[in-house]
Amino acid sequence: MWITNGIPKLNDAAFVDNMEEVLTIYEMPYYPEIPVICMDEKSVQLLGEIRERIQAKSSHISPDTQLPQPGCCERIDSEYSRCGAASIFMFTEPLGRWRHVLAKAHRNRGDFAQMMLSIAEKYCPDVKRIILVADNLNSHSRTLFYEAFKPSIACWLSPKYEFHCTSKHGSWLNMAETELSSLSLQCLGNQRIKDVEHLNELLSSWEISRNRKQKGIIWHFKTADARAKLYRLYPKPLFND
Repeated sequence: MWITNGIPKLNDAAFVDNMEEVLTIYEMPYYPEIPVICMDEKSVQLLGEIRERIQAKSSHISPDTQLPQPGCCERIDSEYSRCGAASIFMFTEPLGRWRHVLAKAHRNRGDFAQMMLSIAEKYCPDVKRIILVADNLNSHSRTLFYEAFKPSIACWLSPKYEFHCTSKHGSWLNMAETELSSLSLQCLGNQRIKDVEHLNELLSSWEISRNRKQKGIIWHFKTADARAKLYRLYPKPLFND
């Protein structure tokens, strides 16, 4: 599974260090006062129709009469217009069984900071701290809070978050990536979405439905599994004792 995101070097101590750090967090019991939240981002191309879709008639067999009945399906023209891109931010608490997803017109450091503030205020206002698992990017840092907000806000927000980054070439360790995959299959599909407003309407409907079903994530890959199955990534110890 990890090969799809790039192949890490053999004997890569940095990869192993980040991987075991994240896997250890996933093995922790559920503690509501210190939630584990995973965060990931996805870029989406916004596309518009040049021609209206055609409702094409088709036939299907009625289960009641066993006779052909008229139905309709959409014929999609191969031409489209590019309407820019959007960035989808996905936050999920796997053991808390909720996720929040929102699209922004641009991906910049300020957008990330605003999303982090929103999560802290809406979902975790009274927790001791938030253990955040995110991909290894420069923008995923507490120092960003002081760039984006007044010192009083940054001082309240910064101690809230405990950052833990996945390994380079190890984004599969981020459970938010699983939620983004489900979002792509269940919500986005191959449809053409023209603007961020429409995209957020679709994302909101999906989020409400999935949260209502109380879908969580059960992570089966443990540290012991990594040491057995990915042993080639582990450096040879200098000391065997």
